Amino acid sequence: MQNSNYEAYIFPNNTISRCPWDPPAGQRCEQGSIPPIGVDARTPEDIQNAVRFARQYNLKIVVHNTGHDLLGRSAGRGGFLIWTHRFKEITFHDSFVPTNGPSSSAVEAATLGSGVQWTEAHRAANDRNRLFVGGVSAAGTVGAAGGWILGGGHSPMGATFGFGVDNVLEFKIVTPDAQFQTVNAYTNPDLFWALRGGGGGTFGIVTSVTYRTHPNLPIIGSFATANFSSPEIAQTVVTELLSLHPNLTDRRWGGYSSFTNETLVLFYIAPNASMAEATAFISPFFEFLTNITQGAAQTGIVPFASFLEWSNSISPPSQGSTAGMNTEISSRLFPRDTALNRPAETAKSLLSLPGGVGGVLCVAGGNSARIDPDSVAFHPSWRKALALIYISESWDQNASVTEIRAAQQKLIDNTAILDTISSDSAAYYNEASLHETDFRKSFWGPHYSRVRQIKRQVDPTSLFIVPRGVASEEWDADVNCRL
Repeated sequence: MQNSNYEAYIFPNNTISRCPWDPPAGQRCEQGSIPPIGVDARTPEDIQNAVRFARQYNLKIVVHNTGHDLLGRSAGRGGFLIWTHRFKEITFHDSFVPTNGPSSSAVEAATLGSGVQWTEAHRAANDRNRLFVGGVSAAGTVGAAGGWILGGGHSPMGATFGFGVDNVLEFKIVTPDAQFQTVNAYTNPDLFWALRGGGGGTFGIVTSVTYRTHPNLPIIGSFATANFSSPEIAQTVVTELLSLHPNLTDRRWGGYSSFTNETLVLFYIAPNASMAEATAFISPFFEFLTNITQGAAQTGIVPFASFLEWSNSISPPSQGSTAGMNTEISSRLFPRDTALNRPAETAKSLLSLPGGVGGVLCVAGGNSARIDPDSVAFHPSWRKALALIYISESWDQNASVTEIRAAQQKLIDNTAILDTISSDSAAYYNEASLHETDFRKSFWGPHYSRVRQIKRQVDPTSLFIVPRGVASEEWDADVNCRL
């Protein structure tokens, strides 16, 4: 599933090929950037044959996993699609040892096929009283073994158990030479490093991922909504909220918030905490919020038996998807140092953004910060961050090219404001902008040179290439022709 703007294609003469869901009278549905042909893969052999075919005929490979893509990397005009939605394996292991690994490395784990969505994985784990570090999304449109993990994989459980890349034990992948390979810390270790944050559609096609699982934990959920009667009140509240984040993540809390000059919404969780502990920590902020808004706030603290029960409460399966709109986003990591030393300045910058902040995703800090930043390809600044902050711009389904370009320019301008919260322009590869000034710096930082070297070894002809992915600086904007 794409945002609709990535299914469209704008020609150099500013005409658009697209298929609106509610087209004007007389407008026909056109192909846009959706690949015209592809393979509905059912086995690794299907993928191997598809890769051989693409190599033979010099086709542009487009990998489509099973979830949503917010940057259009699973679309591509004139491409050859390889779809892995049918890989629905979910296998739990009481004692999993990676291939060629020592017996002492055995842990409880589960193998997920690349067609499994996180809602399916969370349900299966919950049935066994286990827990994944996995994604949460409206309508469950996050794939569990594709772009999410290859881009790094964040979760509200990150402060407790680390990021997705910190919980991977093994990949199965078809590489650009059409070989079906096992990749882990003991077999193909360089590629294992690169797959953990190097990006989807770049090193081959993953067919399964084996993750460490954790004991299921009870969750205390906290919720708040508020209306602000003035920008000054918004500034005071957001400053306090940003100041709270170091203590939140130190206590292994996680969750999501968003705000404008008029409103605030937040959903936080305290894994494995008692009601008394959670209440003692969050109640002072809730009381402050209620007082400063003169009662124009609603707050609550609710126990949940499991992560699944909590995630279903904020993103019920019947809810509409977060994808499928004409939207582009941009993001920056929110460093701990900024929260500690510049909360008021940061709040002022964020509240100056037209439309406010789409999300402050409290998915880092805590235990994730204790892991060696060079252990994976994931941007090392994640280990100093507490959250990811993103903004967005949207337009009507029948917008003109002039209107689309104006919205994109507005996003670029607002990204410059958002950038002031960061010292190194670090962003999240899976939730970012295609208009970054230096995408290599923003998505990988000092890790890019090693990621590029491994890409050169694994895929010397760049058979797998995506917009703003590794090595894409050597290609044109449509990644059709080398520069």
